Amino acid sequence: MLRAGALLALGGAPAPLAGCDLFDRGDDPPPAPDPLEPLVAGALELAGRHRAALAADPGLAERLTPIAEAHEAHAAELRRVIGRTPPSGSPSPTPGASAPTTTGAALVAELRAAERTGQVAAAKACATAPAERAALLGSIAAARATHVEVLG
Repeated sequence: MLRAGALLALGGAPAPLAGCDLFDRGDDPPPAPDPLEPLVAGALELAGRHRAALAADPGLAERLTPIAEAHEAHAAELRRVIGRTPPSGSPSPTPGASAPTTTGAALVAELRAAERTGQVAAAKACATAPAERAALLGSIAAARATHVEVLG
């Protein structure tokens, strides 16, 4: 009788308990971040910088609004590709979007430098991306190169 109880305890109980995840403590590591995450952050930062520049110098609206909108569209498409939706009910984060202290030509020069840096980052990402992502990253790099020229 003792032997049957021990066999039942050892042989019968672990299987049902394991099936209900009693022993699963959730120790699985979180998934690695997607390599496109920095590009999402970069697109949001560039959009935020352009929006902040617009607030500082509304006379630049015709030049800067389409560029800010392009960066916002890039961020949205990158999020779609990696399967991450933006938080609902809250604005997109825009690091580096504090109000600029300069206006006019100096402000445009700062934006141009930021666009150039962003273009290099997108081109590097494109060069190392799998084929299904390369076209998107190439178009983002090309758009940023165009932004550099528009701001020139």
